[in-house]
Amino acid sequence: MIKDRVGPVAYRLILPPRLSKIHDVFHVSLLRKYIADPSHVLEEQPIRLKEDLTYEEKPIQILDRREQVLRNKTIPLVKVLWSNHLVEEATWEPEDLMRRQYPHLF
Repeated sequence: MIKDRVGPVAYRLILPPRLSKIHDVFHVSLLRKYIADPSHVLEEQPIRLKEDLTYEEKPIQILDRREQVLRNKTIPLVKVLWSNHLVEEATWEPEDLMRRQYPHLF
């Protein structure tokens, strides 16, 4: 949302708190004409809601592995892609917990 006009071609924006480290002045020279591209269209995937309007998260795939080293302990982690989420939203989970709960992934 535009907060105020800074100059003839620049505007100060109201940014959400998670973008607080980004400079809030936007110059219109940064605008470009959008060229339609069918690959930009995302298909809607329906989510099956329960009666209480919640849904079950299910792991789809293990994307990566790493170890988190603490002072005297090493914890193996796996990066998990969850249903109804994008790859960018994958989370790191303890490998032993995932092996117990979802052995079919391994």
